[in-house]
Amino acid sequence: MFPPLIVGNWKMYKTITEGVDFVVRLRARIKETADRKVVLAPPFTALYALAGALRETGIGLAAQNVWDREAGAFTGEVSPRMLADAGCQYVIVGHSERRALFGEGDALINRKLKAVIQSGLQPILCIGETLGERETGQTFAVVHRQIKEGLKDISAADAARMVLAYEPVWAIGTGQTASPEQAAAVHKHIRGVAGGVYGEEFSRQMPVIYGGSVNPANIKALMAQEDINGVLVGGASLDVESFAQIVEF
Repeated sequence: MFPPLIVGNWKMYKTITEGVDFVVRLRARIKETADRKVVLAPPFTALYALAGALRETGIGLAAQNVWDREAGAFTGEVSPRMLADAGCQYVIVGHSERRALFGEGDALINRKLKAVIQSGLQPILCIGETLGERETGQTFAVVHRQIKEGLKDISAADAARMVLAYEPVWAIGTGQTASPEQAAAVHKHIRGVAGGVYGEEFSRQMPVIYGGSVNPANIKALMAQEDINGVLVGGASLDVESFAQIVEF
């Protein structure tokens, strides 16, 4: 269908020098990635430098966030056009930390998705439930809402350029991981929701990746699941050897 997608989200870690050094060591450690797509998402400050370091490696570059306007008086924000100019191909939108810590709701995330798509970049839309929502049986309802509201008024042609990332909030940075079976069940539901909006054929073609304490010990079991097409890696992507083992699963 499509090659596995492995995205390393560095969050607010690594200076420019540390990021470039990571790429140099990763290039020496990983020799072949032709059968999978590897993407790094450093902080804004390191994007341009990493774009240069990643040139001709086949490794993609993603931003961790974006604003929904092309330009304007929005102090501290970065537009899709600026990200493309810095060398990005992907943008993470709606990460659970943006939702929880910065109050980003579905309506803003929808506007960001539209802006990213219009700029020619590929969005990675994050969705997922909190521990409380899972314990009260709301998982499917939450991801259903986040997909429907996030993709509101986005055409099938535009949505086809998108990656969905299921990241149960309770498994992010906690060491807890959804079991492969739990993750696969939600991924299957995600495809069903996408299929209800855009059709069954579309749902089969949309990449759906998993994020939530992914590490070298659980990567093979996760990737063995039919509906898991890749992973969004947090803490384990900060160490070259750990990330390399995930890439080479």
